[in-house]
Amino acid sequence: MTTTGTAAVLRPGDRGYDDARQVWNAMFDRRPAMIVRCRTAQDVAGAVRTARERGLEISVRCGGHSAAGFGVTNGGLMIDLTPMGRASVDPARRRAYVQGGALLGALDAAAQRHGLATTAGNVSHTGVGGLTLGGGMGWLARQYGLACDNVVSYELVMADGSVERVTGGELFWGLRGGGGNFGIVTGFEFALHDTGTEALVVEATFTGRARHAAMRRWRDEHLTAPRRATFTASTGPGTLTLGYVWTGPDLGYRPTFTEGGTVSRQPMSYLRLQRREDATGRHALRRYGRSHYLKSMPDAAVDAFIAAGEHCGAGLQGYGGAIADVPEDATAFGHRDTMFEFGAGTSWTDPAEDDARRAAARSAAALLEPFAAGVYVNSLGDEGGAGVRRAYPPAKLARLTALKDRYDPHNVFHLNQNIPPSAARTAT
Repeated sequence: MTTTGTAAVLRPGDRGYDDARQVWNAMFDRRPAMIVRCRTAQDVAGAVRTARERGLEISVRCGGHSAAGFGVTNGGLMIDLTPMGRASVDPARRRAYVQGGALLGALDAAAQRHGLATTAGNVSHTGVGGLTLGGGMGWLARQYGLACDNVVSYELVMADGSVERVTGGELFWGLRGGGGNFGIVTGFEFALHDTGTEALVVEATFTGRARHAAMRRWRDEHLTAPRRATFTASTGPGTLTLGYVWTGPDLGYRPTFTEGGTVSRQPMSYLRLQRREDATGRHALRRYGRSHYLKSMPDAAVDAFIAAGEHCGAGLQGYGGAIADVPEDATAFGHRDTMFEFGAGTSWTDPAEDDARRAAARSAAALLEPFAAGVYVNSLGDEGGAGVRRAYPPAKLARLTALKDRYDPHNVFHLNQNIPPSAARTAT
């Protein structure tokens, strides 16, 4: 291991190299020529300049949760932001200051010490950067908007190695949902909200013929649910679990869709809510999934969702509320009129199962495709350009392409759900 500035540089064979290149999806086992473990924005800027001078592909790793393993390059230079993991809070101003390598758990813990929070995903070991740049769904989004809606400013390392603070204008628009296409964010400033520290998870499990009627009630009650409630559903062979996550003090909300099911009510802290799925997210599993946005859910889609569970695990999460309050053209994030996000996913350890597992997820997602209208960019995996075109409506994608032309015309930052510059589109 060597050092440059305050950054440590790892090469194959160095102690810590293999740990640093590990990502959430174990299907990707890539080996960078160099891993630069950055501690400051200037370290990141230096790493960008080094990669460009040497003609090395750049990848950026924070939480490592990219489904396509984009955080690690094969043979290039990996910029590792994990040493930049601090989050601090100004409770009087209700602001959080978060380094670009922080995990959501660091943001949650710092804010909850003051009874504050901002929208920050559903799993604490996801990276703040990747989640927020793609939009940032979470349990607070129906109350306070997506993570990107709560960003006040960005510290951004550009493709030329310069460092900028972005607080408005067209680039600010593009960073709010456009992914990592325009630079490397080394710092976020978030608005925080007085959320308290309480949460509640309610779930009702159904089997057999009762599943279809119960899910139609669940769907209908979502339309009038308080914004504190985020409706959830999951399905597997023969079973259906319908529920909601409530954030804040229990105000006595009691929907009727749970009737006839086996009901569980779990009061918990908001921090526990954010951490409860962590055990299933360990960095040792092979993973594959497909996703859709659903802007409505007719009875046929209810039936299709239940049938999808016969192929692999599938789930839904409710949108609406403050997400839809933001005008569609106000941010790069698209499809704000979504009703539910659908995901079909599977995880395993044996590489011999790869083909069968991927086929199962695709089959499950295909059942919902007739009802689909777009996709969450953070849920994309190996769909390539076709997936990006689903994530952004044509006018929005054109606007993002113009930003790429201005700020990264050589597509230095392309290991992401990529929006290529116009020159690259013309060349192909």
